[in-house]
Amino acid sequence: MVRYSENELFSITDFTKQIGTLSKKIKDNTLEKIGILKNNHLEIVVISTKEYNRLKAIEENANNSRWEYWKEEELDNFGKISIGLSKHNYDDEDYSTW
Repeated sequence: MVRYSENELFSITDFTKQIGTLSKKIKDNTLEKIGILKNNHLEIVVISTKEYNRLKAIEENANNSRWEYWKEEELDNFGKISIGLSKHNYDDEDYSTW
């Protein structure tokens, strides 16, 4: 769970009153993030565009390279092994009882 310091949490009302100052602090990295509260519950998190782009790149890399180490045939065999249908004898384990 992400932790917020006291200077990173603002009510929606306080945030709208200070939006210019707070957005500058985010842009200048004086603040890493801003949590906006509505009825004392975290509703929105504001981060810099640089940080957002960094996080999106990590997400895209994770999605694109998810199976890069597995060849198509290996994935197919893994699926067959996991349900006990493999024609190959990989070891003495009986996968059909899983």
